[in-house]
Amino acid sequence: MTAIKIDGAGYPIKEIFSDQFSFNIPNYQRPYAWTTEETERLLDDLIDAMGDNSVNIEHIAPYFLGNIVLIKPEGKPDSEVVDGQQRLTTLTILLSVLRKLINDNELGYFIYQAERRLSGIPARPRLYLRERDKEFFEKYIQTSEGLKDIETITVQNLSDPQKNIVNNTRILLKRISEKLPEDSQKQHLTKFLLQRCYLVAVSTPDFESAYRIFSVLNDRGLDLSVTDILKADLIGKISDNESLEKKYTKKWEDIEVKLGRENFQELFSHIRMIYAKKRLSRKVIEEFREYVLIKHNPRDFIDNVLQAFSEAFDDIKKCDFIHDHGAKEINELLKWLQRIDHFEWIPPTILYIKKHKNKPEKILAFLTYLERFAVGLMILRTTIYQRNKHYADILQAIEDDADLYAVDSPLQLSSSEQEEIIKLLDRNLYEMRKVNLYVLLRLDSLMSDGIPNYDGYKVITIEHILPQNPPLDSQWNEWFTSQEQKDKYVHRLGNLVLLSHKKNSEAKNYEYKVKKDKYINNPTAIFALTIQAMKEEEWTPEIIEQRQRYLLAELQNLWKLNLST
Repeated sequence: MTAIKIDGAGYPIKEIFSDQFSFNIPNYQRPYAWTTEETERLLDDLIDAMGDNSVNIEHIAPYFLGNIVLIKPEGKPDSEVVDGQQRLTTLTILLSVLRKLINDNELGYFIYQAERRLSGIPARPRLYLRERDKEFFEKYIQTSEGLKDIETITVQNLSDPQKNIVNNTRILLKRISEKLPEDSQKQHLTKFLLQRCYLVAVSTPDFESAYRIFSVLNDRGLDLSVTDILKADLIGKISDNESLEKKYTKKWEDIEVKLGRENFQELFSHIRMIYAKKRLSRKVIEEFREYVLIKHNPRDFIDNVLQAFSEAFDDIKKCDFIHDHGAKEINELLKWLQRIDHFEWIPPTILYIKKHKNKPEKILAFLTYLERFAVGLMILRTTIYQRNKHYADILQAIEDDADLYAVDSPLQLSSSEQEEIIKLLDRNLYEMRKVNLYVLLRLDSLMSDGIPNYDGYKVITIEHILPQNPPLDSQWNEWFTSQEQKDKYVHRLGNLVLLSHKKNSEAKNYEYKVKKDKYINNPTAIFALTIQAMKEEEWTPEIIEQRQRYLLAELQNLWKLNLST
């Protein structure tokens, strides 16, 4: 095994921000993400650690600010930051704030490297942020006049990292002025920060080694995600052409910004599944390289895989497929699929929408049967292993352009599966967690005029019309004469309706007529399923049985259960 060259040492902040290091945040790093919460915590920790300003600085115990991991050639200051961006950026902001508050330009040395013409050293910031933010950071934080405009910047029009830069600067200006009102206190903090606060800088000459070191040092979880590492890998392979590197860095980051970081990372898991067609058995990054990147060069992957799949994924996550025909119905089915209790349906949907982007009639047919299939698996309570196998087979069928609507297609439920689904729906639906609400909402949507919007309700609950524990002296015991009869019907589909959370708590064990008066005559009652049920004059076993048969038939028709495909 080849030995890894590692250098590591503790440095006071006055040496971290000196000619020994020239920090650069590479474009593969996530944006600056510290908020005022982390920034205030850092300030509070520093103030607590420095103690009273009467204590000589040399007598204060050193304060450790953590590790930074760098890619750094031996003997040169150039330092690519693998881990430590958040701390280095926030410390630079803090130094800039202290420079303003104590009005001491000596601090400028630690923020900005002055030009030395005779030595051939250009003027430059000690820390360069990512391409998108470095000009903003230099203008408002690092230059000597930058902070004079910080209070007047309108943050609404800024990117998230730029908002964080402005907000963190403002909070430091405010809190230091409040907590350390005397100039001597501010100077004491500045001396403590520069002389007694330390970072351990661990450096190695290449990315792979730096990442492995980072993985060991950071036991709380990686700040760098799979997508960060893949970005460094892919963009790094086209770095010999500066214009192409900038073009593809921008394209990558535009996709990440559009999806949001969390969804962007999720997309890569789905792409892995589309290619591998099997459950993850090793690290995502290992399998992504093995199954995906082996088939594409970096430019081809970004142009033809990442871009296209991200567009389909964005349509799915936002339920915002756009086309002149069928878009409304497609987006409605996507909303229903979002309510399914598993996510394995997403990779086949991404692949199918990518392949048939301009054929909405095909997408609508596919999603109609996919929702049927996904609901079927949810009702049958299939294991994650079974689901992965089912959806992998669907992915293969899509890739092969197979007939997805043939009886033996992996997208179709078998006759025995359909029969089992009907049996399960005809039992105690209320006890089928997650399934029960989905089924009732689906029925409600069938009975509603137009497409109902359930997103406006924080909570939608399931109400038993026949109560679970009816009072002994109630009419319920006249209609349901035995406990066996109550047990038979209380949790069945025919006895269940939908209410808002507030109404559900009010309903309790009311008599049927009281429930009916409260809900059928209430102008705010919006669930068609509930309104239809409470049109009955009484609520007997016969009524529940009739309603059970009717609602089951509606579901069978909707999901084509035991009907010809």
